[in-house]
Amino acid sequence: MYYAFDTAYMWIYILMIAAFIVSLIAQISVQSNFNKYSKVQSSSGMTGAQVANRLLSSQNVTNVAVGQIAGNLTDHYNPSNKTLGLSEPVYGSSSLSATAVAAHECGHAMQHAYGYGPLKIRTAIVPVVNFSSRISWIFLIIGLFFNNSTASIFLNIGIILFSAAVVFQLITLPVEFDASRRGLDLLESDGILTRDEVKGASAVLKAAAMTYVAAACVSILQLIRLILISRSRSD
Repeated sequence: MYYAFDTAYMWIYILMIAAFIVSLIAQISVQSNFNKYSKVQSSSGMTGAQVANRLLSSQNVTNVAVGQIAGNLTDHYNPSNKTLGLSEPVYGSSSLSATAVAAHECGHAMQHAYGYGPLKIRTAIVPVVNFSSRISWIFLIIGLFFNNSTASIFLNIGIILFSAAVVFQLITLPVEFDASRRGLDLLESDGILTRDEVKGASAVLKAAAMTYVAAACVSILQLIRLILISRSRSD
């Protein structure tokens, strides 16, 4: 029994290290692709802000405000107040990277406008996930550092709370992939990018999507490790 758990632990740690390496590579790939295509200007010459407004207008999404925000790669769509924030390197740039990011965020706005199911679920559970993420580690630390029946209860509560964050990351995957698909399709159909330019924009968004995949893998493996620890203590 203990040998089986030791073997399981070994593989989980190996997989977690692999997942962290993949996460690091994904982050490097995002920055690399963004920088690469930041130097390639789109044939349309439209800035990220102009692209966003054009795509939203073409889809009759007229109640979303597009604005500039501070930071690098901090772009996001906020469904609570229907604002689309584009970072400084995106808002005023006409590069393929800026165009791709702006289109992706428009994809989220379209998801919200059209009632895309996974986005509605993700938005609904945000308060629960924020609370459970903050408090889960308190229970996990108590459960991991003490070895008695009460500590095991704390550990199991922590695992349940941590599971909410894992579910959130899993739901995030289809949301992110779908937003990119919507944005890229419109960039070509609306004539903002040529087919060859869409390939460059797609490379930027695919690299960004892999960061979500890597983060989900790390969380899943962490959850499995915690479950194994809990099971080993109960045996």
